[in-house]
Amino acid sequence: MKGPLFYSKILLFGEYGIIKDSKGLSIPYNFYNGALKVDENPSAEAKESNRRLRLFVDYLQTLQEKKPSLVKFDMEDLYKDIDRGMYFDSSIPQGYGVGSSGALVAAFYDEYAVDKITVLENLTRDKLLKLKGIFGEMESFFHGKSSGLDPLNSYLSIPILINSKDNIEPAGIPSQTQDGKGAVFLLDSGSVGETAPMVNIFMENMKQEPFRKMLKDQFVKHTDACVDDFLKGDVKSLFGNIKQLSHVVLDNFKPMIPAQFHKLWKNGIETNEYYLKLCGSGGGGYILGFTEDIEKARKALKDYRLEVVYNF
Repeated sequence: MKGPLFYSKILLFGEYGIIKDSKGLSIPYNFYNGALKVDENPSAEAKESNRRLRLFVDYLQTLQEKKPSLVKFDMEDLYKDIDRGMYFDSSIPQGYGVGSSGALVAAFYDEYAVDKITVLENLTRDKLLKLKGIFGEMESFFHGKSSGLDPLNSYLSIPILINSKDNIEPAGIPSQTQDGKGAVFLLDSGSVGETAPMVNIFMENMKQEPFRKMLKDQFVKHTDACVDDFLKGDVKSLFGNIKQLSHVVLDNFKPMIPAQFHKLWKNGIETNEYYLKLCGSGGGGYILGFTEDIEKARKALKDYRLEVVYNF
């Protein structure tokens, strides 16, 4: 083992909206994790991971040359470990919207950053923003553009509230109730989603005035309300807003929803047995679900793999 474990994350609210300054709420999801490792007898998978990591390390070398005031890495150590066959051993599914590249970025920063900001120090807003900026630049290698939020969540392993681009803080979320009927769950779409193409579609749509208006007047409005309701524990209001949000996404983000789920999505809104929303950028991977009655949702979605991530 080379370094500690870093966990996956779930962005409960804020996908796409945080690009345009909506609120967001991100929580760690400890079911999946990853760590940097070096093995004497690496598997074929480990060798492939090592090959990809070498490209990432080259990118980090260029990044610190271009932006020396942003971040410095111990490049000598890094290349030495890459030559020794270091790889990222991860159970986090890639392309599923739960932060596989975020955990990897967090692991690299933790192990190789010089003068790093540690989890144990007093995390002022400035420090959080600095970390988010560093992580955004690092993760851009994987996605073309990154908010830096996924690695931040993995690195700190605490819920993070995004008030706006320049205002983020650790969040206290209501504690789970083990016997609660309400639940947040993940639904496996059975296919992998690619972040970059989905973000490109979104950016193209943002050139259209009606889409921008919808985003501000409906999507961001309901997203912000969901975040506030969730943090206050106002379940009744929360489900009213999630239903609205689910509707807005179905009407305006169709390319991000795998085609075979359009009907299922609509069915949830009509029956009120569950509401679906995007998990990350969409296009495949996981779909996030909310229900006031998990047993009803299980019955309605019995043909799909469902993982409960939070009870209330």
